[in-house]
This record gives sequence, C-alpha cells and structure tokens, in this order.
Amino acid sequence: MSTDRFAHKAGSYEQNKSRVDNVANIADCVLGAIEFDRTMHVMDFGSGTGLLLEKIAPRVGKITAVDISKSMNRQLDAKRNRLGCALDILEIDLEESSVPIRVDGIVSSMTMHHVRDIGAMFAKFRSMVRAGGFIAIADLDSEDGTFHAEDTGVFHHGFDRETFAKAATDAGFSVSRLISASVVHKPQGNYSVFLLTAIRLGAK
Repeated sequence: MSTDRFAHKAGSYEQNKSRVDNVANIADCVLGAIEFDRTMHVMDFGSGTGLLLEKIAPRVGKITAVDISKSMNRQLDAKRNRLGCALDILEIDLEESSVPIRVDGIVSSMTMHHVRDIGAMFAKFRSMVRAGGFIAIADLDSEDGTFHAEDTGVFHHGFDRETFAKAATDAGFSVSRLISASVVHKPQGNYSVFLLTAIRLGAK
C-alpha cells in the first residue's frame, strides 16, 4: 500500500475555509446539474472526509466512497450516522484496482489531478456507470504549479477544459456541461475550478 500522504492533515482537513467553501460551491453546481433521487446508488471518487458526498447524501439511497487514504476514510466513517443514506467506504487505489459494482453515477471533487492517466480512469468510470448514468467531475483549470505546496501525488497542474472533455468523450461519455464551478483563494493566487457533467453512452 502506498504512503498515506494525507495522514498528517486529515484531522484538520475541514478547518481550511477555502477548501470547505470550494467544495460547497462544487456541490451546489453538481446539485444544479444532476437530478438525484432516493433510488440512486452513487460513487464518490476521491471522497476524502466526505465534504462533497455529505451534500448529496440526503438526495440518494446509497453512496460508495472510494479513497486511498486510511486517515481520510476514518474521518468520513465518523460521519456515517448523520449522512442520511447508506454508505460503503472502499479503501483502494482505483488506478490499480477495479470495483465490481454498477452505479447510477460518479461524482468527484479535486481528485483527477492526482490520477496519472485520466483517459484510463474515464474508461474505468464508464465500466462502472450504468447505461444512461452520469459523471460529475470537478477539478482545477490549468495552473502554474503553485496550487500545491507539498507532495500529495500530483500528476497534473490542472487541466485544459477541452482536453479534459475529450478524454471523457473518448471513453464513451457525452458531455452535457462544462462550466466554471468555483475559485480557490490561496495566499499565492486564485485558482479556478470547473465542473464537467456527462452521460454514459452505450447499452452495455
């Protein structure tokens, strides 16, 4: 198992107002773009302490949270009884492992820049989302590399939106929206965040 790069910050993760505000903005955009209902089973990729999924939880039946960090998963597990939906927590590296489940949709916030091969990850998403299901993926616009002040396994300094969208369409999704979702304010600068929503094509 790889090193838990978030072990030292999990306990104080939600004390960062800029981070909490950013995910709240992303959640508002996701809730405005996707029509959730209580029959849905949704996966949160890179769920962390659950900042995004706790906004979605009251509107769905079940969430499967996927995160590689034991310390982050521990923080999320402490919220289990107040989420308002069933919760499974999977402590896996989705780049290296597969999850034999089929979900109605996948949400993700600020995780894809930690993924080495986004095309392969979008293909994996497609294999897990039912036909007609959705993805709602938020991440950084291209930045100069100053967003991260420490090593948390960063492979991309944000993304060009059109290149990101093409990776999704190449994997078998039809992009519905590609919109600005938030701005992260840090001492070293302001960093814009986009949200891509797309529908899974194909019958199988």
